[in-house]
Formats: sequence, C-alpha cells, structure tokens
Amino acid sequence: MTDATIPLRMGLIRKKPDWTDEAFRHHWRHSHGPLVAQLPTLRSYRQNLVTDRLQRGIDFARGPWDFDGFSQLGFDAAAQANAAFTDGELAARIREDERHFLGGLHIVSVAQSTVIAPPAEPHRLLKRISTLRRRTDLSEDDFRREWKVHAGHVRQMPGVGGYRQNVVTAREFDKGTPCGYETLPIDGIVELWFESTDTLDAAFGSAQGQRTMAHAKSFLAEITAFVVEEHRVV
Repeated sequence: MTDATIPLRMGLIRKKPDWTDEAFRHHWRHSHGPLVAQLPTLRSYRQNLVTDRLQRGIDFARGPWDFDGFSQLGFDAAAQANAAFTDGELAARIREDERHFLGGLHIVSVAQSTVIAPPAEPHRLLKRISTLRRRTDLSEDDFRREWKVHAGHVRQMPGVGGYRQNVVTAREFDKGTPCGYETLPIDGIVELWFESTDTLDAAFGSAQGQRTMAHAKSFLAEITAFVVEEHRVV
C-alpha cells in the first residue's frame, strides 16, 4: 500500500424519483459534468454510474444506502474544494443544477490509498464501489488499523485488477453542512476492479477470498456493494 494519501471529495448521489435512469445518466454526463469541470482548481473528476446493486460473491449484511452514482473530485487542497463549491457564480450554477436533477447528495472527504494500482485504462474493467460501516464495538482507530491488515488479504486474492481504500475523514449529509458520524455512518469506501462478474465471483469464491471475508467480519458490520460504470470527466 502506498504511504501517501490523496485528498478527495466523493459525492454519494441519488437521482430525483421522477427521473428515468437514462435521463439521469445523460444529464449527469453531458450537462452537469461539463459544468463542474469548469472549476479552476479541480484536478480530477470521475463519475461512477451505478449499474448493479447485487452483493455478488459476499455473504454480508447490506446497509440502508441506495445510490445512483458516486462522484470523485480531486483538488490540490481541502480549502480549494470548499471554496470551489461555495464562492462565485459558477458555484451557484452548480448548486442550482444539483437541485434540478438530484434527489439526494451526501458528501464525504476521504484519504485515498492505492493497494493494487488499476491499469492505465480502468474503464475497460468491471468496477465495484462499496461503502463500509465498522462494527459498533470498534473505534475509528480500530477500523483503520484492521482495514490496513485487510489490504494484505485482498492483495492475495486471484483476479483483482485494482484496489483502492478511501478512509472517510469528514461528512456532509447535506452538501455544505458538516455532520457527525451518527448522521452518516460510513467509515470507508472501497474501489475494486475485475475483468468480469465471473472473475469477481471466482475471486470471492476462492480459498483466499473466503479468508478475506472471514477477516472482514471481524471488523465490519455492513458492506453495501454497487457495480458502476466509470467515466473520466477531468
């Protein structure tokens, strides 16, 4: 695992109920994405459209979350991210557009670590994003320590094309308003890449996959998995 961490903001997105999946996808990619891409301090921007909500290969309690997409935005510093979405005409236009097509938007700040680097063109692979909640008898420090141990287990699983851990460091249940853990109890967000759903199933069905999930149950209460289609905006 890399020692350095990258400051990122992730949006946990739900579309408005009266929007179709296709209308949401088109607006997010072709209207909202180019609008956000105009932010002068933005260094990276990925949209992850949810295409599948099956747990796939894991026997684990699923949390209450149901998202339609995940955004990933990178800035040089956290202060730049805060200013980008609060100051100026462009920020106001972004907020107005969010009200137009989104039914829910939670924001988490994360520290990202790459355990297995995905390939140069990761969009060619199947990608799964999962939200994690720690067991109630464990502290935040306990979770972070065990998740580092867990990385070693995942590294030994067959067929894993890429693996990143995103430790949640701050939360906004409503964008722009910080909240506590009890309001948005997500401790981490996983990114995993595989060649296909068959490769994913085989990885978790292997002996090492079973050992990996046995360790997961020692420190996690919930894993909520989503297969996504990644699109690079910036």
